[in-house]
Amino acid sequence: MRVFLLLFLLFPVLELFVFVKVSAAIGFFPALLLIIAGSALGVLVLRVAGLATALRARESLQRGELPAEDMFHGLMLAVGGVLLLIPGFIGDVLGLIFLLPFSRKLAARKMRQRAEAQAMRQRAFQDDPFDARPAQGAQQPNVIEGEYQRRDK
Repeated sequence: MRVFLLLFLLFPVLELFVFVKVSAAIGFFPALLLIIAGSALGVLVLRVAGLATALRARESLQRGELPAEDMFHGLMLAVGGVLLLIPGFIGDVLGLIFLLPFSRKLAARKMRQRAEAQAMRQRAFQDDPFDARPAQGAQQPNVIEGEYQRRDK
């Protein structure tokens, strides 16, 4: 939690530092126009990516597949768009990295590996669901075995 707080406080200072350096190199107004163009690109990406993700997810559902991969790529596009929308050059560079297809595939592969590893760790501590014997310490059901006869008058 402290890392996020430090990042939250440090990120604007770094953005301002980079803006001053870039504006000293190319001029204030061209740097400001680059920031505005990046924000406009972020808005465009958010609108197009949201619609495209919804359409791809609908197609996957119609085929009977889970749209997890499409949703993850849509999430990555949305994060890239939001990073472009935030004023600053560092956020713009990170946003552009999120928009590149190979970086999305790499991130999807890493996330899938982490999810599989997490699932394996959780299964290691889980009781076998196919085991018919009850676990130790588990409640036994209240079942009274017996025989009966039906007597009609």
